[in-house]
Amino acid sequence: MEFLCYHRDRTGSLSLRYELNDAHLSYMDGFTKEMIARGPTFADDGETLTGSVHILDLPDPAAARAFAFDEPNYRAGAYRDVLVRRWHNALGRTMWDFPGGRTGGNRYLVLGLGTGEAADLALPPEPKELIAYGPLLSDDGTLWLGTAALLRAPDPATARAILTHDLYADIEVHNWESGGRPS
Repeated sequence: MEFLCYHRDRTGSLSLRYELNDAHLSYMDGFTKEMIARGPTFADDGETLTGSVHILDLPDPAAARAFAFDEPNYRAGAYRDVLVRRWHNALGRTMWDFPGGRTGGNRYLVLGLGTGEAADLALPPEPKELIAYGPLLSDDGTLWLGTAALLRAPDPATARAILTHDLYADIEVHNWESGGRPS
């Protein structure tokens, strides 16, 4: 089962995030085989950390919650909240398989929070800039709760347009970059 975990930073926790970076990376090293995508999100300035997204293949919802809540930054209070949702990997690949590489261009996390009928289940007509894409689901996989994408786009408005605007309660767009230890 695949899951998306998005940890949102608590205001004023930047120094704590930097202090815990080695512990965070070591924790993530334990999930290398399960990782589909990962990386930090940033404010509009492109430098100030605002959160951390991880998409993983884990055995069940309990394992996903354990992953999210045992993370060192969460345990130390650096995050204000955590979104943990079952997710379906519509592209069937990891961020490391993205043909565009790990760097270059503006990259975004787009979260569409659903209300009602499922939307955007099929891949967009031009998926070549998609790094990861799929629906957010209930723990049992039967209820659509939204859609999440990681993509390369020229600007936030273009990134947001990947989803059908009027079919969501809210669409969030976050600056994002591929995470992990430098190679």
